[in-house]
Amino acid sequence: MLTGFVLPGGSATEQLEQAVLAERSGWDGVFVPELAYGVDAWSLLAAMAARTERIRLGTLLTPLPWRRPWKVASQVATVDQLSGGRAILAVGVGAIDTGLPSTGEETDKRLRAIRMDEGIDLIRTLWDGGLSYHGEFYDFECEGDGLIRAVRPASGRIPIWVVGVWPRPKSMRRVLRCAGIIPQYEDEAAGPDDARAVRAWLTGQGAGPGLDMVAEGETPAGDKAAATAQVTPWVQAGCTWWIENRWQMPEGTTDPTAVVRERLAAGPPVAAGG
Repeated sequence: MLTGFVLPGGSATEQLEQAVLAERSGWDGVFVPELAYGVDAWSLLAAMAARTERIRLGTLLTPLPWRRPWKVASQVATVDQLSGGRAILAVGVGAIDTGLPSTGEETDKRLRAIRMDEGIDLIRTLWDGGLSYHGEFYDFECEGDGLIRAVRPASGRIPIWVVGVWPRPKSMRRVLRCAGIIPQYEDEAAGPDDARAVRAWLTGQGAGPGLDMVAEGETPAGDKAAATAQVTPWVQAGCTWWIENRWQMPEGTTDPTAVVRERLAAGPPVAAGG
């Protein structure tokens, strides 16, 4: 099991220092949300790439239907080059119920899903050195491959993780085209047994054990045994990454940055037998 931390916010400087602390404390990855307006995710990740040596760096997540795919491809490949091949791109259709500003973005879920599928294909085309892509929503044509070569990923093939809604077959089939799944369970009380069902379905569809599957939650900073007990069932169910979050701060918190730093400094949870 690999462990990551999705930073809940703060200034660019604060988040950069948190990434440095995460690497020093043994975490395997740092992730940041990509917001409609806020600290720019890929500028921040580029700075993290320059200040770290080991941890993986990515978004949780990029609302791909609201972005120009060729721009995303450029930004991610740039971070991948600066980090020596440590970038991860996590994508979803975008959430319209989490404070999205009124910007005129597409809100129809079916159209967002089509845009996301095309966006994934276009990004892969560019990273593989392709010069041309034509879809229903996106057209890209480039004469000469000098610019394309300049932004080829350092890692060869940057992992793309995608949200997969379980148990919706159409959403889940999209996962088979990617390197990882961020499961979204229709059952709000979903647990490790649901994750096990997701892994079994993916395996039955031909996905290998190398396809990453994410579990996300909060573990205590000061109780390693409790943290182990919490994450172990998810690992046993087939999850390959545990992503720690702090979306909800403890009641009475006056310094959210201190809460995040405390959890980062305590180090990642360890699964039993890991």
